Amino acid sequence: MEQERMDIRSQTLEELTVLVEELGEKRFRAKQLYQWLHVHRAETFDEMTNLPKSLIGKLKAHTALTVLRQEAVQVSAIDGTRKYLFSLPDGNLIESVLMRYQHGNSVCISSQAGCRMGCRFCASAIGGLVRGLTPAEMAEQVYRIGRETGERISNIVVMGTGEPLDNYENLLRFLTMMTDENGLHISQRNITVSTCGIVPRIRQLADEKLQITLAISLHASNQKTRRELMPVAEKYDIPELLDACRYYFRQTGRRVTFEYSLVAGVNDSDAGAEELAKLLLGMNCHVNLIPVNPVKERNYRQPDRRRVHDFKNKLEKYGINVTIRREMGRDIDGACGQLRKRYMGSVDPGLHEDETDGGLG
Repeated sequence: MEQERMDIRSQTLEELTVLVEELGEKRFRAKQLYQWLHVHRAETFDEMTNLPKSLIGKLKAHTALTVLRQEAVQVSAIDGTRKYLFSLPDGNLIESVLMRYQHGNSVCISSQAGCRMGCRFCASAIGGLVRGLTPAEMAEQVYRIGRETGERISNIVVMGTGEPLDNYENLLRFLTMMTDENGLHISQRNITVSTCGIVPRIRQLADEKLQITLAISLHASNQKTRRELMPVAEKYDIPELLDACRYYFRQTGRRVTFEYSLVAGVNDSDAGAEELAKLLLGMNCHVNLIPVNPVKERNYRQPDRRRVHDFKNKLEKYGINVTIRREMGRDIDGACGQLRKRYMGSVDPGLHEDETDGGLG
């Protein structure tokens, strides 16, 4: 049986240094190789023109170079948002989104194929978890989009399909690669990681003392409603979660963002806003209100615009820092998974389906 090849784009510079020495090459080749992988975003070994042919041959023989294949792209006529469908080397499909802002280009990436968190308003969990993505597969979403557009990516949001903290070690390695001065060198402060609230992992991430922004999918102002919307609440209650968020702030000095998807008649009342404000009083945090994206498998709908603004105003009266998420790509399949599901349905209706509200729409 053939031994599985090393996923070379998932290796750190230190690991590549060990590799090139084991292959009988000089140490400095590792940095050249790393830059081909993470600056030039090479798709083949043959592109690496300053590496000796002897090393190229050994790399081809002993390693695998992960490259995502672009299956489809949709472009919004309204705001230029670009939605990508990529296939992984094993045939699984994932989505990524490029959003253009005045402050720079932001890419929202997926961290898993599917999801096992089971949030009720989010259809990416309908088919369950297929697997976590490798660091290379996460990085490749950023690299493919940068290469395809020819534009610099200055912000990364890990908020697409999947629960990033359920793929913790690969996530950390990905973050290291994105912020490495020998790679794209994106500032940690320009990276956001979203989680539904896996408390032990939040504390573990806090101890890493990174300068990334942590976004918590809260979506409810009390434990009863949160349990109805998010199965993770069965394991970790709101006080536990907020305590972990306070710990994150103490360890990193970074304020936490709370994502709150407003669902008409479920969590959008004035009483709910008041309850939420009292929960968050005194915390260094920011609330991001998201009118929920309707998902046909669920019976949830958006509140009207006035209700959303009333909820925002109620929070602001308590001194809570709050914004309403700007809707991007509304004229395309803006919510994570919609493009993937439609594409898979046209190719093979029996394939695994994955769709989520994603909070991007």
